[in-house]
Amino acid sequence: MYRQKSKGWYKHKDFIFMDLCCIVIAFILADWFRHEAIINLYTDEIYRNTIIFIVLLDLCVSVVSESYKGVLKRGYYLEFNAVLKQTIIAELGTGLYLFSIDNGHNFSRIVLYLMGIIYTGLTYLTRILWKKHLKSKMAEEGEHSLYIVTNENSAEDVIRNVRENNYNLYDINGLVIIDKDMTGSWISGIPVVAELKDASAYICQKWVDEVFINVDEDYPFPQELMDELLEMGMVVHRNLAKIKSMQGQRQMIETVGGYTVLTTSMNFATDRQAFAKRTLDIVGGLVGCILTGIIYIFIGPAIYISSPGPIFFSQVRIGQNGKPFKMYKFRSMYMDAEERKAELMAQNKMSDGRMFKLDFDPRVIGNKILPDGRKKTGVGEFIRKTSLDEFPQFWNVLKGDMSLVGTRPILQDELEQYELHHRARIATKPGITGMWQVSGRSNITDFEEVVRLDTEYITKWNFGLDIKILLQTVKTVLKREGTA
Repeated sequence: MYRQKSKGWYKHKDFIFMDLCCIVIAFILADWFRHEAIINLYTDEIYRNTIIFIVLLDLCVSVVSESYKGVLKRGYYLEFNAVLKQTIIAELGTGLYLFSIDNGHNFSRIVLYLMGIIYTGLTYLTRILWKKHLKSKMAEEGEHSLYIVTNENSAEDVIRNVRENNYNLYDINGLVIIDKDMTGSWISGIPVVAELKDASAYICQKWVDEVFINVDEDYPFPQELMDELLEMGMVVHRNLAKIKSMQGQRQMIETVGGYTVLTTSMNFATDRQAFAKRTLDIVGGLVGCILTGIIYIFIGPAIYISSPGPIFFSQVRIGQNGKPFKMYKFRSMYMDAEERKAELMAQNKMSDGRMFKLDFDPRVIGNKILPDGRKKTGVGEFIRKTSLDEFPQFWNVLKGDMSLVGTRPILQDELEQYELHHRARIATKPGITGMWQVSGRSNITDFEEVVRLDTEYITKWNFGLDIKILLQTVKTVLKREGTA
């Protein structure tokens, strides 16, 4: 969708988790040193409530203050300063909390001071060790798929610089050489995947998180390719030479592989916004998985009786920036549904073949046309109309493949038919619901209108919009059930 402004909390989620573990361990050790036991955590309400408060406080401080920004670049001294600052805030906040509650005087101040000392040493040590581990991985593997657009003479230098300064944990998946057709060859272990004229068509079909354009001054800047990449919703970095303002796009200054670059994307999220969205997804995913287990008890047998076979259906879908993932649903169709799809394409309700939808789908479990022309439905149509078949997708949300709110997860064969501007739809994580779904999905048959709604969601995204769409989704589902 959007570019996370500094890839902050998500890139540093391991640091957040380790710090939270360290503060809990520090609290337990301090309590044990003071009382030679840790029974206070089990028997004393004030100790239980205080550790919960400390964990929540430390988490909020980490996110609000963006204390992990630039963590991989910090040296030993700056890292110690960052840890000490976070410890002081935690100690002062906890002290204020204990002062504000009625029985705060029953909490041992020695435990509080010892916790601060132990936490400072423990979290500093774990951060240093984890940073060394990450830096050893920087040149070997990454979390984000990066493609580099450059000229032949600069290619080796650009690759080396990105690898040596790979703080964003990129995995360089391919090169586009603008001044020579070197497709199929390799430079510093990276394949050349396309020349300039074929680059956009190639990238449109691949998993690409970000593109880095670094071209020598001797060569014209590939502005047409830049425009096509932005049309696809790509996050594009370019070195700060030959800069041109991009109307309707969000821009910010960053560092990529040691280069100072101008990053352009459809939208961006701050660390706090990204944290809030992921937190909502985790909470919603947990609740949804519990509900899925309850629903399974009732509809699982009904599905199996009507159509023997697996209760769950899995299918490879295309996720954010083209990354494939396996999506799960309750099976609402007969086992041969995919084989029968081709013969039903003539009845496709959508305006072209990029999406597939029927008014009455005979592949759905229980659906059949009676001799008198009446249409009979069964369990498959029921769980689709009430959206019960979607509930296993909460597992995808919990895993991070999907979000509660996003765009519709597409099939690989749909992506293969996309024009450049259609690809903007996969610039965000797919969602269980989205703007298209709450805008009357049954009545929208124009694929371009679907693309427009999804693109509008991406460019206008904020956390409040997600909440609004979730509330509209509940309203829409309840209304649909009421008319069932």
